[in-house]
Amino acid sequence: MKAASLLLLACAAAPLAQAQQQEQEPESQPARYLIGVSVSSRPEYDGAASRQTRLNALWALQVGRWRLSTSGGSALLGFGRESAGPGASTQLIETARLRLGLALRVDNGRSSNDASTTRGLPDVKRTLRARLYANYSLAPDLNLGAALSQDLLGHQGGLNADVNLGWRFYRSPTLEWTSGIGFSAADAQNMRSYFGVPERAMAASGRPAYVPGSGLRDLHAGVGFTRPFARHWFVFGSAGASRLLGPAAASPLVEKRDGSYAAIGLAWRN
Repeated sequence: MKAASLLLLACAAAPLAQAQQQEQEPESQPARYLIGVSVSSRPEYDGAASRQTRLNALWALQVGRWRLSTSGGSALLGFGRESAGPGASTQLIETARLRLGLALRVDNGRSSNDASTTRGLPDVKRTLRARLYANYSLAPDLNLGAALSQDLLGHQGGLNADVNLGWRFYRSPTLEWTSGIGFSAADAQNMRSYFGVPERAMAASGRPAYVPGSGLRDLHAGVGFTRPFARHWFVFGSAGASRLLGPAAASPLVEKRDGSYAAIGLAWRN
């Protein structure tokens, strides 16, 4: 409830914070946009042994402080380091070192038919999430980010949080490499929805009952690159690994605590 209240207060304060900053800022810059496609490979869900390969469309649009994007497009347009994530977002505070913002996105939840190991479990309903995020520049290429994400509709999505340290360790006119490490945590509602097994679903799922509490969710790390090959065109890629922790790792739904992902793609930006 405290986290939800914090997010609602941030929503209420957004117009005032933006109005104060607009008085100090020059006229808005031209719109920025990006479109692209990627191929990714990752586990079917966190903790699954089986993997899935997908072709993903990605895009992003920024007009002043307002942004719309898919998850991949967010980082490639240049504001991914700010922990905004996918959806619609705006900056509430922006200084030379600190950025604070608010984002809204649709969370598709989970269908019990998404994977063979989750069949028989209750579905997690689609919902609307608010994400309050902050980023602090420790150095020109070193950033510390944190975020809180809350289910606004009470559809059993709960609250999750993450903290990440990002480092751009190589940059030239033709190549950029970045890396990051971080951890995530979740409240009991989120854990029960994605890692729990209610007693009423024991027979249908073939899994023992499990009611997790709040705690750490995972530790993750990754690297990524972008390489331009024309004025507007570039290729990009990323790879990473994660390890489930705490109540998530103890779930009977987890087949592997360690997971990995990889993606490569092509995009155009103005």
